[in-house]
Amino acid sequence: MFSLIQYDSPQSLRPFLLRRAVFDEETERRVKEILDRVRKEGDTAVRDYTKAFDGIALKAFRATSKELNQAVKKVPKSLMQILEKAAENILRFHEHELEKSFFYDDGDGVIIGQKVTPIERALCYVPGGKAVYPSSVLMNVIPAKVAGVSEIFLTSPVGRAQTVHPHVAAAASVVGIKDVFKLGGAQAIAAFAFGTESIPKVDKITGPGNKYVAMAKRLVFGEVSIDAIAGPSEIVVIADETANPHFVTMDLFSQAEHDEDASAVLITPSPRLAESVQKEASACIAKMKRKAIIKAAVEQHSAIILVKDVDEACDVANLLAPEHLEVHTASPWEVMPKLKHAGAIFLGEYSSEPVGDYFAGPNHTLPTSGTARFFSALSTRDFLKRTSIIQYSKARLMKTGKSIAAFADAEDLQAHADAIRIRLESKR
Repeated sequence: MFSLIQYDSPQSLRPFLLRRAVFDEETERRVKEILDRVRKEGDTAVRDYTKAFDGIALKAFRATSKELNQAVKKVPKSLMQILEKAAENILRFHEHELEKSFFYDDGDGVIIGQKVTPIERALCYVPGGKAVYPSSVLMNVIPAKVAGVSEIFLTSPVGRAQTVHPHVAAAASVVGIKDVFKLGGAQAIAAFAFGTESIPKVDKITGPGNKYVAMAKRLVFGEVSIDAIAGPSEIVVIADETANPHFVTMDLFSQAEHDEDASAVLITPSPRLAESVQKEASACIAKMKRKAIIKAAVEQHSAIILVKDVDEACDVANLLAPEHLEVHTASPWEVMPKLKHAGAIFLGEYSSEPVGDYFAGPNHTLPTSGTARFFSALSTRDFLKRTSIIQYSKARLMKTGKSIAAFADAEDLQAHADAIRIRLESKR
């Protein structure tokens, strides 16, 4: 099932290094049209696009508390308990991330510092369609709440019944979100980016979506902040001869089942493991509910890469900079310092990627398409602003003013320089 690649240079990885969030011109044109109309026509445009794309004439954009309560009642108590425990773990992790304001005395009566302030309004976008994602609710809302965002909204597309999916409603209930909207697609992004008669304008939009949602987020960036442009899901597994081939195969499948464009890559110095994983994959595929999706992802965007040793496996993984990176080796903690670029790293054969997706605590909203080279997982920091604080004193300006004015002169900015010199010459 998996194509086999013998690594000899970065050129061997060309199909994977070229995996980027690519948008076609037609998608961009259509989304620009949607954004422009929603900006101008507000609610009317949102209703029209929802009717055109989703086939429903929405009676109301916002779910009522009665609707949400009725949806939550449909969720088994056992699932509610799982969501609650997952939320506890996610909360505990993100509380450790929280940044604080700081100030320090720099002498001469000078105080320097940084004031950390949460943004005021955030939207969590929860996709629908091929699957339902209550985990996205937890992972996007909890860091915003820990950061202190005062108003958090949630939106998710609904079906013909015009009701929020019970699992999404349950997750919203667990994290205390009451402002739930029944919108999806580029029109939802536009509505919250610009604001309409009945939909609030927000400061930040987070959460994954299809190519239209991704394009809309990209185009409204600057009007609002966004988390990132999410590409197809991906996993890389580094494994040596000690790895369990069945564990490795199912972990590869765990990402391949997301969609046909997902990527699952095994990097190993063991030809025996490579052969075993090939056999496991062929034997297991028929048992998978989403076998058609997995098969397409494996055959089109996945591979087993043979390397000379684990060190070279780390070099290859760093080139790929994957969203998820698992390490199935005899000593995973010895491997970890060599790994520079990944959205999240999972150490050891019992740290399967779904542990991070749902329960461990770290955020599962991760950089894709090689952007882990410069982007990080969603965190409380994404919902905080940092403002520099400067209180200079006359004594310090008398010492440094000539240098500051000379620096301004070097940039030929007279008013900058004069703003300093008049103070140096002042008799006050």
